[in-house]
Amino acid sequence: DLFLRFFLGLSLGTNQTLLQGLLTQKESWQQTNQETVQYIKEKIGGNLTADKLINLFHCLGEVNDCSLVEEIQQSLSSGSLSTDQMSPAQWSALVFILLSSVKDLDVIDLKKYSNSEKALLKLLPVVQTSNKVLLSVCNLSEKSCELLSSVLKSSSASLRDLDLSNNDLQDEGVKLLSDGLKSTKCVLKTLRLSGCLITEEGCAFLVSALKLNPTLLEELDLSYNHPGEESVEALTAGQRNPDWSLNKLWLEPAGDRWLTHGLKKYSCQLTINEETINGKLKLSDNNRKVTCVDEDQKYPDHPNRFDFWPQVMCTDSLPDRCYWEVIWNGKVEISVTYEGVQRKVKSNDCEFGFNSKSWTLSCSDEGRYSVCHDSKREYISSSSSSSPAHKLGVYVDRSSGTLSFYRTSSSTPVHLHTLTAKFTEPLYPGFGFWPGSSVFLCSAEP
Repeated sequence: DLFLRFFLGLSLGTNQTLLQGLLTQKESWQQTNQETVQYIKEKIGGNLTADKLINLFHCLGEVNDCSLVEEIQQSLSSGSLSTDQMSPAQWSALVFILLSSVKDLDVIDLKKYSNSEKALLKLLPVVQTSNKVLLSVCNLSEKSCELLSSVLKSSSASLRDLDLSNNDLQDEGVKLLSDGLKSTKCVLKTLRLSGCLITEEGCAFLVSALKLNPTLLEELDLSYNHPGEESVEALTAGQRNPDWSLNKLWLEPAGDRWLTHGLKKYSCQLTINEETINGKLKLSDNNRKVTCVDEDQKYPDHPNRFDFWPQVMCTDSLPDRCYWEVIWNGKVEISVTYEGVQRKVKSNDCEFGFNSKSWTLSCSDEGRYSVCHDSKREYISSSSSSSPAHKLGVYVDRSSGTLSFYRTSSSTPVHLHTLTAKFTEPLYPGFGFWPGSSVFLCSAEP
């Protein structure tokens, strides 16, 4: 590999000039280099190991062609990377960039690139060399478990923390994953399978794997599943067993009510708090729809009402995990906020996202999205949309400190962004509006 890179370096025009006294025949090195670059790029688009991929990108560097890497790096830096239409070669460039970064190899979060099984397959070389891999809510299936099981069995893998929460893996997926846990080469210490549609059958596979490899896992999260009494007893007994390394185990909440596909298992019903609604906001459809209008609605004065900004909050605080959907149009702010957010002052401090008490996603019909907290705004998408109305899903996990937004117009949710924070108070849904815009609260039925 090193000789190949050295040889390619000799083919540069500047080096050819220095070596012209040694050359026995004259060729068009510029044309040869172009053909070489094209050949390497075709190879890069194939299914390669991490070592071969890295070497080929170094080969491109030797002939001064860094266009693929620079293109992806620029998209990453600007926050405009869209993996939907990426070519195999561009995926390989992303893998090369991540493999070359010590920071990215410490923690890899698949949702930053795409919450899909395809993305996991493309980024598998990165997963294999990372210490912590976050794959929650990535639309993964048992096929992904087979891939991850092969990673766990690999002697070159360094994966110690794996989060697969809220994927519909079911018992068959856990069975495949358990095969990897049985391997003596596996070094995994933390496994999160919360909300993965696992029953007693799937938990039995995990128990079997841990009995064979009792010093492996130190933390196991099986909350929001239906493990059954026998598996619960076996796991809690293992936790008490001094031969087991398991010292943190989450099994609650549990029950068959959590065996619902997707995030809708956490659905909650939102109710508009009429005491908070601004005078420029009109209620309709049994108070399920809020529209920003020109004429003042003459609501009575109330200490909880937003006097200046066209905003409204919901009545009840959110449970530890919750999910809801809205249909919106125009330009709106979809938010969560602490109850103590200011409401009476004519300043930006009262606007959702422009204070330390609220977090918001700004949406517009032009397809522009941004997130904002404490006046710090980050743009996350610039894709256009011709649809007059849009459906958005919001998932909050207070314990893990995550707030995620999804486009849900299609059958498969598309991840927009996840905000992380240390939530220290109860959270309330809130909505902000621009003139003519509206939000409709969808049904909470799973």
